[in-house]
Amino acid sequence: METLRIALLGAGTVGSGFVKLLDEQRDRFRKLGLEPALTGILVRDPRKARPAWVPEGLLTTDINRVFEEADVVVELMGGTGKAGKLVLDALGEGLPVVTANKALLAERWDLLKAHAMEGLLYYEASVMAGTPVIEPLSGALRGNRTLELHGILNGSTSYVISRMEDGLGFSEALEEAQSKGFVEEDPFLDIGGIDAAHKLTVLARLAVDPDYDWENVRDNTRGIQGLNREQVFAAEARGMRIRLVASLTPGDDGWRAQVRPVMLPATHPLVLAAQTRNALLYRGDAVGEVLISGGGAGSAVTASAVVGDLLRMLEGYPGHPPLPAAVPAPEYKPEHMEEI
Repeated sequence: METLRIALLGAGTVGSGFVKLLDEQRDRFRKLGLEPALTGILVRDPRKARPAWVPEGLLTTDINRVFEEADVVVELMGGTGKAGKLVLDALGEGLPVVTANKALLAERWDLLKAHAMEGLLYYEASVMAGTPVIEPLSGALRGNRTLELHGILNGSTSYVISRMEDGLGFSEALEEAQSKGFVEEDPFLDIGGIDAAHKLTVLARLAVDPDYDWENVRDNTRGIQGLNREQVFAAEARGMRIRLVASLTPGDDGWRAQVRPVMLPATHPLVLAAQTRNALLYRGDAVGEVLISGGGAGSAVTASAVVGDLLRMLEGYPGHPPLPAAVPAPEYKPEHMEEI
């Protein structure tokens, strides 16, 4: 049986979850004639406390040791600086890369796109974690002309708002979310809408334009940091719910991507599907309305998509390609959402 040598970058929440799930799914790899083995785990501090299943002997700060004789690189360290350099170095050597790094994909796409077109970049875990949206948009849904899509792509904000619906103030709700580990280390990435904007940029390149500009999305992003209980209660009195929604819609000047808090009817599909989860509502000219919902964060949930991408690669499928060319925005009136 041949060995599949995996270089792992990062052993945080998702990286640790990947190590555990890889071991649990070992038989899946063996059925393909391969024994998965980590060449090393690149970390900032090998002495940091980690779950018992993460092998201490593989933790290192030496990138050369991790990359030595690797067949594939799994990047779960996050960020756009060091992670970006390491990913680009690996791709430049012809190594396939599996990543969950939505910020890197959104902000450094100009350097990654060519490798994605070659099929070397796998990134299902970058949007909605283990709930599949990358594969449908890069596969079956391409038989449609996209009309619009809307998503609740950041469950942390939904949790904060739900606790405000229970009567907490914004600061109290945010503090609780942080204590439970639901919010990024930098809370502005979540509550400021940046996390959702990164993910929307990735989706836009799969659905309507392979070169959709990150700056365009960022400039049209507003978070929930200005939300108060009075607004939440006023929406409820009208039978509405406030949610942070990422949208891609057609307009007179082409496609518009935006992230902002909106009011939705309590019976809206996004509200019903995403009370504690992420959800994507897609509308196409042939398929009509498609709703995809499920877990959008967490160690095991995200790791499942990473392992799935590894298996996809081993089964001979290329990585997820962006749309080959931009498509014009259709003459279509998208769903109206009342902004806060």
